Amino acid sequence: MSDTGPAIKICGITTSAALAAAITARAHYAGFVFFAKSPRNLALADCGPLRDQAAGQIGRVGLFVDAGDDAMAEAIAAAGLDVLQLHGSESPERVAQVKARFGLPVWKALPVAAPADVARADAYARIADLLLFDAKTPKGALPGGMGLAFDWQLVKGFRAAPWGLAGGLSPANVAEAVAVSGAPLVDCSSGVESAPGVKDPALIAAFCRAARG
Repeated sequence: MSDTGPAIKICGITTSAALAAAITARAHYAGFVFFAKSPRNLALADCGPLRDQAAGQIGRVGLFVDAGDDAMAEAIAAAGLDVLQLHGSESPERVAQVKARFGLPVWKALPVAAPADVARADAYARIADLLLFDAKTPKGALPGGMGLAFDWQLVKGFRAAPWGLAGGLSPANVAEAVAVSGAPLVDCSSGVESAPGVKDPALIAAFCRAARG
């Protein structure tokens, strides 16, 4: 990346204003959530303007939770996705299937609460294009976007594959998170919101500044 510091992804973008804020703040990726239970779910009918606004300005990452091929194909077409992020219980075999089916980079999110959770990454390391370590959420809760963090020391020095850090990151703690973990990519969703699913342009700008700082 041309900027110093980690790559930056702002996830859960649903409006032109939020996308403009991410582009202006020089984030590298915008995350579009295709998961009906999420307050950040993006309807296929609303993808076109965001797809066009993002084109050539920022990478478009589609987030899916145990989605089928048809649903992913529709989202790829509607949003012009550059990357597919699998955020459910997808197996290494499923990750490989998705890569082969769509020919796009695939990121796999892995929930972390203990060292054993990081060890699970080995099964995905040679298959996924990037591993995203996220905070493990309570059973029955949404798989992400809840503002929960984990002990960043658990992933410090991870070398098995390209990776990123998510879970509870905000303008207030992202600099520390990068310093502790050495994360080459940081991913923020609820930490730049004024309410669930409502992105705050000022917080997006502050997060990007702090991540680079």
